[in-house]
Amino acid sequence: MKIGCIGLGLIGGSFALSMKRNFSDFQVFGMDTNPEHLQKALTLNIIDQVLEESEWFEMDVVILSIPVDHASPLLQHILDKIHSQALVMDMGSTKGQLCEAVAKHPKRHQFLAAHPIAGTEFSGPEAAFDSLFDHKTMILCEAEYTEASLLELAKSLIAPLHMTLKYMGAKAHDKHLAYVSHLSHISSFMLGKTVLDIEKNDRDIFDLAGSGFASTVRLAKSNPVTWTAIFKENQEEVQYALEEYIQNLKAFQKQLETQNYMGIHQQLAEVNDLKPILNGIIKKEENGN
Repeated sequence: MKIGCIGLGLIGGSFALSMKRNFSDFQVFGMDTNPEHLQKALTLNIIDQVLEESEWFEMDVVILSIPVDHASPLLQHILDKIHSQALVMDMGSTKGQLCEAVAKHPKRHQFLAAHPIAGTEFSGPEAAFDSLFDHKTMILCEAEYTEASLLELAKSLIAPLHMTLKYMGAKAHDKHLAYVSHLSHISSFMLGKTVLDIEKNDRDIFDLAGSGFASTVRLAKSNPVTWTAIFKENQEEVQYALEEYIQNLKAFQKQLETQNYMGIHQQLAEVNDLKPILNGIIKKEENGN
């Protein structure tokens, strides 16, 4: 089987490595618009050889892992070029506009919209590792539009990774991810910006920062290209999430202004209900399952 990986950063590179770890009879081809990424992927044995566009027709599986604001036109072009039994999977963090763009494509049944809930704050092929997806969650969007045999092929590729599969519509995916992923990245980036702005006048601030600050702004190290594209593609849902978040911040600010400490305590206690959920997430990450 020949697998073509288009985009060789953290996600694409890690998926390629996981395929090579679990399937000895696969050939992994790769392409990337960044020549340095392509060379690094070859050096690190992430891919076996470079993939040319003229070879797309030879691929049995094509994995698309590029910034989401460029995915729609390229996906349509890939579907135009693949053979009639090939599977195309994208690994992007937004699905609404992508699925809408290919809804009427004659080869829509050969496409599966997938989103692995896995990642780190690092980017590029050097950040890739073969166990990134192990025991994580894989969201499959609009799987009912994918040909049954190709859906089974996708599941067979995912099976050795022991991922939990969840199915949902593209719009529902984008709404949920705006809250649990996209908003948290915005919070991290903006907290980092706020502290950097203050640090211009108070050089001691970083000397006082502890693990709480480090863990909260960790996501601010994420790739700006990747996340600008996500905010662009999921702009509507992100705006809704931001409006609610900002209202909560304003309400907290008002409670401080009015010295409503009982109200603050009550809200903090209510949010403590997240403890079991957060502890479960942390434990899952630590144990790798």
